Amino acid sequence: MTAASTPAVNTADLYDERGDELASVALQFQSLGGRSHFAGKARTIRCFQDNALVKSTLATEGNGSVLVVDGGGSLGTALMGDMIAESAVANGWAGVVINGAVRDREALAALDLGVKALGSNPRKSAKAGAGEVDVDVVIDGVTIRTGAMIWCDPDGILVEQ
Repeated sequence: MTAASTPAVNTADLYDERGDELASVALQFQSLGGRSHFAGKARTIRCFQDNALVKSTLATEGNGSVLVVDGGGSLGTALMGDMIAESAVANGWAGVVINGAVRDREALAALDLGVKALGSNPRKSAKAGAGEVDVDVVIDGVTIRTGAMIWCDPDGILVEQ
């Protein structure tokens, strides 16, 4: 199933059906992409104010996955902008969740990509490649592992445990 053909799932309904099988991220992420509902198997990155791993990962085949980036909650630099997001769309990613900032909000809103982030900042990040890919990340007390199913919509984020 492609990212575009994944049916929209409302997180509230899903939680009502599955309850404590799912963890809910209570941190109030903003919905900034053109796709309000998105879901897929998670891929993870941990980095801080350096988006080289985000760029290189989203340049690979996404197969409807959701990239979860733990940027340490920093709003100091953007970890994704319009060009990286366009690459994600071209490579079949369903969406991106960034515990940090993005930039180019208006362009992101026009793309067929789910984007959840804490906010935005026009400042570029470093490009050194510092960080880790496919590691467990913890956001708001919820552990997200590569391969775990994740669902996102305007109400929030649910993760299969």
